[in-house]
Amino acid sequence: MPEIVIFMSLNIPETKLKRIVVVGAGFAGLKLVKSLKGSGYQVVLIDRNNFHQFQPLFYQVATAGLEPSAISFPLRKIFQSRTDLHIRLTDVLNIQTDNQVVETSLGNVRYDYLVLATGATTNFFGMTRLAELALPMKTVGEALNLRNTILRNYEAALTSDDPAEVESLLNIVIVGGGPTGVEMAGALAEMRTYVLPKDYPELNFREMKIYLVEASSILLGSMSASSSRSATEFLEKLGVKIITGMQVTGYENDQVLLHSGEHLLAHTVIWAAGIRGELPGGISTSFTRKGNRVSVDDFNRIKGLDAVFAIGDIALMENETSPNGHPQVAQVAIQQAANLAANLRLNQEKHKWKPFRYLDKGSMATIGRNKAVVDLPFLSFHGFIAWLVWMFVHLMSIVGVKNRTLIFINWLWNYMTYDQSLRLIMKPGKGSA
Repeated sequence: MPEIVIFMSLNIPETKLKRIVVVGAGFAGLKLVKSLKGSGYQVVLIDRNNFHQFQPLFYQVATAGLEPSAISFPLRKIFQSRTDLHIRLTDVLNIQTDNQVVETSLGNVRYDYLVLATGATTNFFGMTRLAELALPMKTVGEALNLRNTILRNYEAALTSDDPAEVESLLNIVIVGGGPTGVEMAGALAEMRTYVLPKDYPELNFREMKIYLVEASSILLGSMSASSSRSATEFLEKLGVKIITGMQVTGYENDQVLLHSGEHLLAHTVIWAAGIRGELPGGISTSFTRKGNRVSVDDFNRIKGLDAVFAIGDIALMENETSPNGHPQVAQVAIQQAANLAANLRLNQEKHKWKPFRYLDKGSMATIGRNKAVVDLPFLSFHGFIAWLVWMFVHLMSIVGVKNRTLIFINWLWNYMTYDQSLRLIMKPGKGSA
């Protein structure tokens, strides 16, 4: 017999409506909840933050191009008009799949349907020292911490009389040659040329080295060969030292160790090399696969759990059209959420569900001012036009007119002046010294 559950509830009113609990307000969770408006369900959205984060622009927060609030949007503002939705800020501790209960740090909530949209976290592949010292960029907070760290390093370099220490404080190693690593490398290279020498005239930024290390043989391996070549050329012209076909194996005493035995001197290591699914407790390991992704059927239902679904980065859907699962990108998350919402609506009407089929709309990455690469299903192009397309797509994807306006003003200012205006070291504690 299932155990009897004593509810310490999240104060969600009981109604005659079936309840859908959505865990996570990233691209997948946000799209799902939006698409369930007026669906005839009671919807509960659980997240540890009260805002949605636009992850593709985290690197611009880290390089002082945008303020954190410009790429974050309050959940309650998004859903002000929703009477069928209840938002709760709490951590999910465990899922009781037998009893259809979600345990959180504030209490329990029952569900008729549960949708896990918890996304992914940084994967250090078991390298504990790198996990302790390297800087990931999976949240707004981590991006802001990275910005603080870089700027503090240059302040420290001003007061050091040890040439080796100064070199280490100036240098940066980026691990991972996907879109995040490439975009970060380009942004830092432009800061090194146009911004940092004006802020720190006492430091010689011609000596600053930016390394981009990728384990595979090419950058942007998920994009076309022409985009990979163009991105490599753009970065090399910006002075980024690209190292491909080389794995990072450790980090000690400001030395990044490569599997060839070579060492790279750098006080700052930015980790953009991999992600793993972030699943709550209670989901059996028998359901999980490589990268801590959970195995789902063509309707995003976790295999073996009739009332539990997974969408976005944590979902691994293996079938004839996607034998290795789908890429862990925003478009997959958004499309899976839209398809699941449509199916849940069909469920109210007892109609047959539609299997998910991914429509690849293309991919893109920017490598700095006037430089980007774009792959569409029918065309690849690079350079200034690609950069304009990249800006337009990202600008229109941001939630909220105010945020779009702030970002556009920042981008316009940066373009005209070559000068980001947000180089602030933010830290808790007392104000002026």
